[in-house]
Amino acid sequence: MQVDAIIIGAGQAGPAIGTTLAKEGARVVILEGDRLGGTCLNYGCRPTKALRASARVAHLARRGAEFGVKTGKVEVDFATVMARKDDMIGGMQQSLDDAMHDMKNIEVIYEYAHFLGTENGLHRVQAGDRVLEAPEVYINTGARAVIPPIDGLDNVPYVTNEGLLALKELPSHLVIIGGGYIGLEFGQMFRRFGSEVTIIEGKPHVASREDDDIVEAIESILLDEGIRLFTGHKVKSVAPGYDDQIELTLLEGEARAVVRGSHLLVATGRRPNSDKLNLEAVGVKTNERGYIVTNDRYETNVPGIWALGDVNGRGAFTHTSYQDYEIFVANRKGGDRSANERYTTYAMFIDPPLGRVGMSERQARESGRNVLKAVVPMESVSRAILDSETKGLIKVLVDADTEQILGAAALGMQGDDVIAIFSNFMYTGASYKVMRDALPIHPTVAEFIPTLLNRLRPLD
Repeated sequence: MQVDAIIIGAGQAGPAIGTTLAKEGARVVILEGDRLGGTCLNYGCRPTKALRASARVAHLARRGAEFGVKTGKVEVDFATVMARKDDMIGGMQQSLDDAMHDMKNIEVIYEYAHFLGTENGLHRVQAGDRVLEAPEVYINTGARAVIPPIDGLDNVPYVTNEGLLALKELPSHLVIIGGGYIGLEFGQMFRRFGSEVTIIEGKPHVASREDDDIVEAIESILLDEGIRLFTGHKVKSVAPGYDDQIELTLLEGEARAVVRGSHLLVATGRRPNSDKLNLEAVGVKTNERGYIVTNDRYETNVPGIWALGDVNGRGAFTHTSYQDYEIFVANRKGGDRSANERYTTYAMFIDPPLGRVGMSERQARESGRNVLKAVVPMESVSRAILDSETKGLIKVLVDADTEQILGAAALGMQGDDVIAIFSNFMYTGASYKVMRDALPIHPTVAEFIPTLLNRLRPLD
């Protein structure tokens, strides 16, 4: 069957592109082997934030006495927590399904797809027992969890983020391999639900891509909540233990340690879903990590094939995937936007959250620029004091010569929203003095941005 466009994978960019093309009159087929909406809607951002909200309520309830509120013993009904999440996500899934199926000129086929080849300018794709061909193909297949080669791992019932979101009973002891963002977010959530939590990270610290002061604050937050951290430890082997437990043998240099838990989450990174597309059949190039190589307009090396979202390695976030779509559509309509123009920005949704944009302090030092830095601890922020949320800090880095903001980090209450102020401002290219001289609202966390910028000093 010949159509105008084929979309392989229905993450955050795919359905949006399909809708745009269909409204232009193109006949579009969307091929999705799982669920519309990708990782974000089904196994990532949204379901985890629904759980995070429940975990935060439980945490605040336990702190009630600090605010003069008597709550009594706080108990978490895990089944209700999960049902709340399922109801919310189910509604969002159904809404997206309905929108795509009701859209004129779009057909959705729930099958995994792969390329067969290219003939006469038409790219041939197989999905189940159907063969489709089109002059335009958009790849939006995302990424999946990396499973490390640990001895014995296949002999125990470990879970990834997908499996953890499907649990019916609260783990008595959740052991997590991986001290990155997924591991830390889940670890804190389940600790607040009532699980014992142990996080194992092979590098010297968790959240290792962050600066030392940020890492120190994150580890302090987690330790204060009773989470055990084994950093600098390599998992040598995994095996079934007594009483249906899972036993992990750890190495720290020559020293050994044993950790046992009821459940094991593997959160050691993500890999692109490019390996099953048979890209060789059409000649699409990937890099050494499997990410599809594109230019700044998401074009692959093969005319008529684009790659958007996590699979292109230009960002592993919902917002980068959706902006891939926005940039693509703007250029399709005659614009001149580039993926290279954006500043990388993201949040880690522990509580309090970490928001980050642009360069880290480490990167700024390595850049050779004349850099200014300023830091404000959250314990100095009036709103944080009033809300008894004084953990964390806000940091900004500025190029002393151009006066442009190079990067910022906000670990603390509302840090995810505060960093968006920096991100949006950085895109203007204006001097930091414009932001410094703006009028803030009191009492907010963001009101300390002018104070922060007034404290800029050269890097030590």
